[in-house]
Order: sequence, then C-alpha cells, then structure tokens
Amino acid sequence: MNQNKISKKDRYMVLIASLLLIVSCIILKLSLFYGFLGSIALSFVIFLKNGFSSKELLSMIKQGLIECKILYGLIILIGATISIWLCSGIVPTMIYYGLEYMKGINFLFAAFIITSIISVFMGTAVGTISTIGLALLGIGKGFGIPQHILLGAIISGAFIADKVSPISGLFNLTLTTTKTTYRQTIKSMFTTLIPIYLITSVIYMFIGKGYNGALEGSDLYNLQVSIKEAFYISPFLLILPIMIVIMAFLGVETTKAILIGLSGGIVVSFSLQNIDFINIIRAILWGYKGTTATAELNEILISGGIISMIEVILIVMGAIALSSLFEGAGIIQPIINNIISKVRSKKELILKTGLISSILTIITCDQTVGIILPGRLLKEKYRELDVDNTVLARTISDTGTIIAPLMPWNVNALIILIISGVTALDYAPYAVLCYVSPAITIMLAYLTKFQRQKLRG
Repeated sequence: MNQNKISKKDRYMVLIASLLLIVSCIILKLSLFYGFLGSIALSFVIFLKNGFSSKELLSMIKQGLIECKILYGLIILIGATISIWLCSGIVPTMIYYGLEYMKGINFLFAAFIITSIISVFMGTAVGTISTIGLALLGIGKGFGIPQHILLGAIISGAFIADKVSPISGLFNLTLTTTKTTYRQTIKSMFTTLIPIYLITSVIYMFIGKGYNGALEGSDLYNLQVSIKEAFYISPFLLILPIMIVIMAFLGVETTKAILIGLSGGIVVSFSLQNIDFINIIRAILWGYKGTTATAELNEILISGGIISMIEVILIVMGAIALSSLFEGAGIIQPIINNIISKVRSKKELILKTGLISSILTIITCDQTVGIILPGRLLKEKYRELDVDNTVLARTISDTGTIIAPLMPWNVNALIILIISGVTALDYAPYAVLCYVSPAITIMLAYLTKFQRQKLRG
C-alpha cells in the first residue's frame, strides 16, 4: 500500500477540516461522535480521489477497530460497575469515611487526598467530580474556601483516575494502544506519580492553611447521617474495591477484575442493601439515581449505567477509525516524523512524546486522539531507541491525558462547567497536578536511566 498517494494540499485539508468538525461539535454541544463521523466521511472522499480503494480504506478501519475490541467491553463493564457500586453502598461508604477523615484537618489538602483515593476506585475523573466532588464543594463553603480554588484541588485528585486506575477507560485505552499491561505500566508510572503526588500535596497543604475557619453548622455530620440512613455502611464494603486494585497490581486481567467487582456489587446490593433483582438490572442498564431523603445527596449519587456508555464507545470507535485512516493513508506519520526524525536521545524522545500527545489533546478537544495517535505511531521509535513501551504509556498519561481539563474548549472542562458552574479559566490556575505532572515527567526524562525495551511477540 503506497502511503505517499495523498498530496500535501489534501493532507492538510483533511486535518484542518477534521479539526473544524470536531471543534464545531464542542461549540454546538453535539456529541463528538458526529465530528469523528463527518471527518471519516470526508477522509473517505479525499482518499478515494487520491487513489485509495474503498476496500483498502475499510480494511484500515476494520483493523484498527479489531485491535481495540477488548476496550469496548471494558467500557460497558465500567459503566455497569459504577452504577452497582453506587446502589450497593460501596461509593457512599467511601464518601462517608472520607468525610469522617476530613474532620478537624486542612480541608483543601484533605479534599485532594480523599478525591484522589476515591477516583482510583471509581475509575473516572468526571464521575468522581460529579459525586464526591460536588459534596466537597458544598461542604467547602463552610470553610470559606473560594469555589474555584477548591475545585482545582478536586480536579487534581480526580484526574489521578485517568492516570492509574485499573478501571479507567482512558488508562485502559492507553494500555491497549501501547500494547502494555497494567502490571508492567503501573511500576513505571510510580516513577513520576510519587513525586507528582507529593509536590501537589505540599502545595495544597500550604494553600489550605489560609482557610482553617470552622465549618459552619453541621454540614459534614448531616451529610453523613443522610448516607447512613439510606445505606448499610460498613468498612467491610471497602474490601471489594481494594480487592480490584490489588488484583490489577498482581496482574489479573482487567476484564476479570472488573467482572468480579461488578458481581460482588450485585451480591452486596441484593443482600445488604435489600435492592431487588429488577432494580439491580435497571441500575446496570439505565444507571442509578439516589432516592434518599436529602436532595443534596441525591444530586451526588447519580450514574448513567451501560446506556450512558454507548456514546462513549461510539466516540472511542470514531477516534480509532479516524486515526486508523490517517495512519494507513500516511496523513499523520509525515508530520510526526518531522517532529521525531532528528530525535537521537531517549530524553528528547520523552519530550517530543509529551509535546505530540498534548498538542493532539489540545486541538481535538478530547484526550482520545492524544492517546491513540502517539501510542500507535511512536512505538517503533521507542523500539529503535531501546526504550520500553511502558515509558511511552506513562508519558502519554502524564501529559496529554492530564492536561485536558485546563483548556476551556476541552470536553472535560465543559462537563466540569456543567457540573459545577465554574469555568476552566477560574479553576485552571489551582489544578496544580495538571501542571506538575508534565513538568515532573519532562524533568525526570533528563535524570532517569530507561528500562530496556522488552521483546514482544
């Protein structure tokens, strides 16, 4: 297949038109899937004109979609598991003990810590912000903490999910694209995560000292009482999510680990929360909505179930199909080659990887393309320079994935705006982890000896 068929003029026309279609979806508040679908259709027309056959183009899309087939099932399982963990009392238990932990300490620092812990078990940054994040924003008013500052800390903690959670759709997309496993990559991830986490914690501890006023009323207590009245709460309910993380660390296949988490949640819902089988199925398919006596708590305990994940799957499939067309037709490769062709050192490779992933995340308004394209197209360069693919996965997670909420036009920032009413321009200066992460990654690239590339069959 000749990848030099596409003229330079058509190459840039496809890229610019695709970017405009995706941005238009953001502006018009349409699903990104329509942007990807329109870009795919336009690419088809232009590629056919440049000598590709429809059979070749369909084969490119088919191959790309098949390579990521496991991911679609994972996304469905994640949607079901989040709903079940809500109705089973697992997430409410996390919130209950998280609030207990916050009594009498630096609230801003505590908000970051507890949000980061819960996000790992929930596997979704946006889901964490819309649950425990909303609760913390409400409680934070009593401490006199400006909402945009507290939201910055919550976002920093929540986006830990997209970096390391074994049930994160984005992190699993990163693993699938770079052809690495969770157990391999998490070891590499800790190289940057530990200093990133410590530095971010110290910064929030310092900022939080200025907001040590007493909590007005009994907001914390009232929220805890509402949770305990609506659910059976016990530390034993935390065993299940802890097991999932432990299994991921031990190398258990992610799909199996999440299935165990889902199955355990169903058993807990039925046996301890007295939810009948019909309502459990409804929660899995259509999501869960809190029915407690407190309206504030009901607004926190919401998830969309499997149905809500259909759009996510379509967006991911659209991004994979488009990137497969671009890769197969040689659209992106020349541009990336121009960026990395003169790279001769492993340190410079890390820098350029972060740059490519970040630029793609910025211009496409979503993390998906910023994960897929560098993950697919840089693997050979990593092999050439004898750097393990786990470093590629780590660098993408530390840069393109984590900066997403900083851009006001990014999907994540728009969702956060809908959830909280706070714009990215207001909270971005305080989303410390989103800055510290790429900075530490690039800095350590110039200090670290890299693991040799493992041969993969």
